[in-house]
Amino acid sequence: MPRRSDARKAALQMLYLIDINPDAELEHVQASIREQLPKPRLAEFAEQLVQGVRGGLAEIDQQIEQVADNWRIERMAPTDRNVLRLAIYEMQSLETPAAVAIDEAIELAREFGSQNSAAFVNGILDKLIPAE
Repeated sequence: MPRRSDARKAALQMLYLIDINPDAELEHVQASIREQLPKPRLAEFAEQLVQGVRGGLAEIDQQIEQVADNWRIERMAPTDRNVLRLAIYEMQSLETPAAVAIDEAIELAREFGSQNSAAFVNGILDKLIPAE
């Protein structure tokens, strides 16, 4: 059964695509999401994540750079920076509980990133947990 985790995975893949290929057409991104996620509710969630991250990219990247000691956003692995962007957007704009957003981000980092990605992502996100 498809879950929101599947929508996050699809969103991450599209954010990665856009990051590597800034000229990627929005229609292609949306079509890819709908192909991966046949349930409209999940496809809409994934599209919301992609559009939200893209719309707040400058602010999100600034937050990451403020807490990522000795790391500029462009030096981070594309997978890692997009996992971070996705989690930050969810925590701050969709009010996803920090524990859920961080757990999901760590799982994405483990699946798509390098051996050290999960620890890197966890360390950055722990510094950005919104005050409750």
